[in-house]
Amino acid sequence: QVQLVESGGGLVQAGGSLRVSCAASGLTFSNYAMGWFRQAPGKERELVAAISRSGPTTYTADSVKGRFAISRDNAKNTVYLQMTSLKSEDTGAYYCAASLGRAVISLKADEYDYWGQGTQVTVSS
Repeated sequence: QVQLVESGGGLVQAGGSLRVSCAASGLTFSNYAMGWFRQAPGKERELVAAISRSGPTTYTADSVKGRFAISRDNAKNTVYLQMTSLKSEDTGAYYCAASLGRAVISLKADEYDYWGQGTQVTVSS
């Protein structure tokens, strides 16, 4: 049974930093490209960052470029999202997802096969 479990969310002041983690089990983690999505109330889920299977290739959305960084540790079956200079508009539920597709990096939600339950990030201004 595949499980993706996010952790590390919470309440942080604007300008602060937070790192969220996603621990995977029940799959061969290194076979999966990973992504972090977020969803704010009343808005569609959006891709924040993605990383290739072995990690050298990453993508970050323009809205978070220069502030967020995705990384992974295949030995620990974990993917991370380091968030800095947080803004109120970064508030939302953050989800990690795993993709077994052929693409080096998956940019669309429907390309992902497994999803975590989400962790809430709230940035106060």
